[in-house]
Amino acid sequence: MTTNAPRSEVLRYTAFSSDPEGGNPAGVVLDASALDGGDMLAVAAELGYSESAFLTAPPAGLDGPEGRVFTIRYFSPKAEVPFCGHATVAAAIALAERIGPGELVFSTPAGTVPVAVTEEGGTVRATLTSVEPHIEEIGDADVAEALAALDWPADDLDPAFPPRIAFAGARHLVLAAATRARLAELSYDFARLEALMHRLDLTTVQLVWRESAGVFHVRDPFPVGGVVEDPATGAAAAAFGAYARELGLVAEDAVLTLRQGEDLGRPGELTVTLRAGDPRIRVSGAGARIG
Repeated sequence: MTTNAPRSEVLRYTAFSSDPEGGNPAGVVLDASALDGGDMLAVAAELGYSESAFLTAPPAGLDGPEGRVFTIRYFSPKAEVPFCGHATVAAAIALAERIGPGELVFSTPAGTVPVAVTEEGGTVRATLTSVEPHIEEIGDADVAEALAALDWPADDLDPAFPPRIAFAGARHLVLAAATRARLAELSYDFARLEALMHRLDLTTVQLVWRESAGVFHVRDPFPVGGVVEDPATGAAAAAFGAYARELGLVAEDAVLTLRQGEDLGRPGELTVTLRAGDPRIRVSGAGARIG
C-alpha cells in the first residue's frame, strides 16, 4: 500500500471451499469508505490475490433489506474488474459472520447482484444471482491466436463446445479441451495471451473439460489481472452456465458442478444453477476465513 493511503481492516477469506487451503482466496474490506480507487488497487496489489472486494455505502434508491445493501468494487493486483464472483462470495460470508445469514444486495460496476447466505452444520454458503448474461461469437483468427498463446493444437479442442465469448458480469472466452490431460497441461505465453485478452476485453479464459453430463473441470488463466491462474472463478462459472444453456449443451433447468483448483493444489467446487424462464445464473459455494 502506498505510504499515505488510509488503512482499513483487510480480511482474508477463501471462496468455493470450506477449507482455508482450498478454493480461491480474496481480500475483503467491509468498510472501504476511507479508500479511493488508487488505495484499493494498492491493497489488492499488496495482497496479491486474484481479486479483492471493497464495500461502501449503497447508492440511493437501491432496494434491499435494511443494513444489508452495499456498493462493492473489485480489484486485481493490476486493475479494477467489473465483477468477481469469488470475491462476492467471500464478502458475503464475511458479512454473514458479522450480521448473520440472509439476503444481501450488492451494487457492482456490472449491475445489481443479490446474494443469499445460509449456514448448515457449521458450513456457510453463499449463492449469487448474476446480471443477465449474453453470448457472442468470436472470429476464427482470434481463436487461433488464443490457441497459439496457450500452445494448444486445434485438434485438442472438444468439437461439441464451440468457442464463444460469454458474459455474466464480465467477459470470458470459453474453450473446451477434449481430454482431462489437455486441461492439466497449462503453460502459456503470458504476454501474448494478455495482449489478446486486452484487445477483446476479456477477464479470463475459461478452459473446460466435461467429465459427465453435469460435472465439468475448469481452469482460468488471468494474465490481465497479473495472475497466471485464478483458482476458482465465480464470474466465469456464471458465464459458462449461460454459454452451456444457450448452446443446448445442458437443460434449461439444470444444476452443474464445476471443479476448479485441483491442478493448483487448491481444490474448490462451484455449483451453477439454471432456471427455466430466468436468464440469470446462480453460482454458489462454501467459504471460510483464512487465518
